Amino acid sequence: MKLKEIDRTAMQAWSPAQNHPIYLAAGTSAQQLDATFSTSASLEIFELDLSDPSLDMKSCATFSSSHRYHKLIWGPHKMDSKGNVSGVLIAGGENGNIILYDPSKIIAGDKEVVIAQNDKHTGPVRALDVNVFQTNLVASGANESEIYIWDLNNFATPMTPGAKTQPPEDISCIAWNRQVQHILASASPSGRATVWDLRKNEPIIKVSDHSNRMHCSGLAWHPDVATQMVLASEDDRLPVVQMWDLRFASSPLRVLENHARGILAIAWSMADPELLLSCGKDAKILCSNPHTGEVLYELPTNTQWCFDIQWCPRNPAVLSAASFDGRISVYSIMGGSVDGLRQKQVDKLSSSFGNLDPFGTGQPLPPLQIPQQTAQHSIVLPLKKPPKWIRRPVGASFSFGGKLVTFENVAVQLQQGAEQQRRQPVFISQVVTEKDFLSRSEQLQHVVQSQGFIGYCQKKIDASQTEFERNVWSFLKVNFEEDSRGKYLELLGYRKEDLGKKRIKEEKQESDSLPSAGGTFNISVSGDIDGLITRALLTGNFESAVDLCLHDNRMADAIILAIAGGQELLAQTQRKYFAKSQSKITRLITAVVMKNWKEIVESCDLKNWREALAAVLTYAKPDEFSALCDLLGARLESEGDSLLRTQACLCYICAGNVERLVACWTKAQDGSNPLSLQDLIEKVVILRKAVQLTQALDTNAVGALLAEKLSQYASLLAAQGSIAAALAFLPDNTNQPDIVQLRDRLCRAQGKPVPGQGSSESPYERQPLSKGRPGPVAGHPQMPRVQTQQYYPHGENPPPPGFIMHGNAIPSTTAPLPTSPGHVHSQLPPYPQPQRPQNGWNDPPALNRDPKKKKMPKNFMPPVPITSPIMNPSGDPQSQGLQQPSAPGPLSSHASFPQPHLAGGQPFHGVQQPLAQAGMPPSFSKPNTEGAPGAPIGNTIQHVQALPTEKITKKPIPDEHLILKTTFEDLIQRCLSSAADPQTKRKLDDASKRLEFLYDRLREQTLSPAIINGLHSIARSIETRNYSEGLSVHTHIVSTSNFSETSAFMPVLKVVLSQASKLGV
Repeated sequence: MKLKEIDRTAMQAWSPAQNHPIYLAAGTSAQQLDATFSTSASLEIFELDLSDPSLDMKSCATFSSSHRYHKLIWGPHKMDSKGNVSGVLIAGGENGNIILYDPSKIIAGDKEVVIAQNDKHTGPVRALDVNVFQTNLVASGANESEIYIWDLNNFATPMTPGAKTQPPEDISCIAWNRQVQHILASASPSGRATVWDLRKNEPIIKVSDHSNRMHCSGLAWHPDVATQMVLASEDDRLPVVQMWDLRFASSPLRVLENHARGILAIAWSMADPELLLSCGKDAKILCSNPHTGEVLYELPTNTQWCFDIQWCPRNPAVLSAASFDGRISVYSIMGGSVDGLRQKQVDKLSSSFGNLDPFGTGQPLPPLQIPQQTAQHSIVLPLKKPPKWIRRPVGASFSFGGKLVTFENVAVQLQQGAEQQRRQPVFISQVVTEKDFLSRSEQLQHVVQSQGFIGYCQKKIDASQTEFERNVWSFLKVNFEEDSRGKYLELLGYRKEDLGKKRIKEEKQESDSLPSAGGTFNISVSGDIDGLITRALLTGNFESAVDLCLHDNRMADAIILAIAGGQELLAQTQRKYFAKSQSKITRLITAVVMKNWKEIVESCDLKNWREALAAVLTYAKPDEFSALCDLLGARLESEGDSLLRTQACLCYICAGNVERLVACWTKAQDGSNPLSLQDLIEKVVILRKAVQLTQALDTNAVGALLAEKLSQYASLLAAQGSIAAALAFLPDNTNQPDIVQLRDRLCRAQGKPVPGQGSSESPYERQPLSKGRPGPVAGHPQMPRVQTQQYYPHGENPPPPGFIMHGNAIPSTTAPLPTSPGHVHSQLPPYPQPQRPQNGWNDPPALNRDPKKKKMPKNFMPPVPITSPIMNPSGDPQSQGLQQPSAPGPLSSHASFPQPHLAGGQPFHGVQQPLAQAGMPPSFSKPNTEGAPGAPIGNTIQHVQALPTEKITKKPIPDEHLILKTTFEDLIQRCLSSAADPQTKRKLDDASKRLEFLYDRLREQTLSPAIINGLHSIARSIETRNYSEGLSVHTHIVSTSNFSETSAFMPVLKVVLSQASKLGV
């Protein structure tokens, strides 16, 4: 993309890389005239300001010169690293003179700007170059094979690299080697290049093309490889750039043939050896890769030739080109927009006319308007590959799973034939930063697998550093011991044995002080209170007696008499007693006697939370125990005291409420530390296992907060490289987007299929069939076909037409099948039938009527259809009669579908069997078959369907394996009751039928002991609702057993487990 332009016909030179700001020197070009035929000359310096969006370059200084120039270079002689002194401008003149200018004086406007000059050369000086190692050495070339080496510190007496080459010829270009300071190369228009060794003062090698058409217009050394250089040809017959290696100087190493006409100038980027500029007579400026010959970039130029091209030393993406139309253009190879260039042309055109009417009216003209293209920006694309200076020399990036991907700037060169390919190795390493976290996580996983919960809790108790931590692990340990409520009471400080010992001691003291029984007693019937009570007792009026005792405040007597008076009287007495009594423990006694435990939990002082929890542990029923513990925990959690808030965790542990425990722990602890999160997950996992063992609840169901914590934990594990452990801890029955995404990434990182996608969801694959009426089938011409979509296990192909699966492939019939002609199930889509016979050669026979079509609901999804009866063409000679088979025959492996025929032109009524009523797999159809004379009448599918259910006897499943059928069928029923979409229900119905294969194997006792044990393990996992464990056992069975032994039932068992896990039943 063009950045700037200067309207000058001039040679150009960029300021050295150390100089800032960037300057561009332009000296009037020799042997070229502009449009004014001016013979004056000047040397100008322009500043490159890329912050200015315009195309104009700021002119810093102009020096009127008496010389025109063939070559101009800007050397860094006497320039320090900070660019304080701006170097020296070296110009090659027309008359063999070399002039040295001081750029700083030109910019300052001084008149004496010439440092020195020398006219030792014969003819114009067309070649100049500065040694990159010793910047005071300058090489120059002119006519008659003249090459001089100038020392800027002693400019008067130049040196020669050796004897002149013969025959004498012009030196068109000269260049110092970029790696070896004493090597110099020169080239002439005749096509020969000479390499000089200044230590020997002689040429060491000469390079020339054998075609003798190579007219050298450019020479450049490889920036990195000391023995390689390029030569450019100006001849239109050979417009090439040749790359030479002096080690193999017999022929070019590579030839670039990207130009259509002769090449006028080349420039090799010092910042990237894979960027070589060339401009030619085809008006193109190309940036090519000299190692491959590929054109990486073509600069957008006009139709004029460019005779000089230069890279900017300080900004490697910028270059300048001088063209014969009197313009120096500055470009960027990084692309951009050319809208600014178009606007400048518009402004220049507008300013040429001024703002007055050229026809003399004196009226100002409106601004010049040009047609605007609608929303089209001319974007110039950058290089095809990133240049070296913007490539990262080193790089590091963390990827998912704790992987660190790094690369270094150490290239490995691989020799392959004549080419060398540079490859940078990429290293992938595993980074582990939380070793303690990983160690504790592995220990937790081992405990879960080995079921060693009590020992694990005891270790945690022993290692606890705080009393609260010790109490938490003690409460968790109790869940796995017998008499957990009694152990809870002991932890709260209440031991029944201690209370019993105290009670025995007190009873002994009381018994010693009691008077001995015996003697006579007096029954008083006087008028005092005792007499009234006696009268009431003698008449059996317990209620009056109790009232009198209460009136006299004889509470014990009242309670004793109320017990004798019955439950109703006792309850009334208790209420009256509690209403009168005002002792400290009255409310406790009230709650105990009235069994009002909620009163204790809601009303007790929270300082006595241990006593309240002890009362709940002692008296609460199992169905209300968890709710009461939750209520007490909620009260503790809502208090302002931080100590009480933490004690709420103990209540939630007693209740088995994992979600509330997570919420309470999160408030009380700092969750940002991985080890703190590990503490929480340890308690959660142990509590969930305890709940699973003691309360038989579905622990797979997780709340939003627990799911978030488990997701954080899985992310931490994944970041440490434990992908399998992260996947195991991640909840699998939640649809939160973050967790679904993390599960997807974990599965892909492990190389496993993602649950719910592809074949991991269902072991069936749908066979696509083309729409429309299919053509004739071999062996059954003109046979009407019904499009079907059926499921087959992975790795199996659908049976061919006419093939009937036999043996164990047919499940037992569970219901009598309807055989009425013309019956069509209401849920099956009707198939189009022709209304009258067609005479076409490939048309099916006519049927008498369309099946009845019932109105379907909008959201209805039809089940997989059963194939309709397969018909023979009406012209079949065997289709002249119907015969009903007399007796059912056994199903043979050679059986085929019977072919229904038309008798006397009568239409045939097809039968469709619904899936829900048939015990047949969906790959069978149920035709209403009547065989013709001579047709096979035995071993047909109709016979199997005609068998009554009660006549099919099967062996009973052994008692030890009957639990498998009960568990699997119960799981399917739970899934059916929870499933909402018809597709899932169809899968479960099909799975229920296909599990008959398993039950048949169990009856025949043909399964291996390993498979039997695995199935029982799956059943136990289903009972505990641990479906992920069941799927793991399923995978182990399939991977270690014979495929033919398990292929009939294991895929559908996986479907049932997956659906149960998804539905959370």
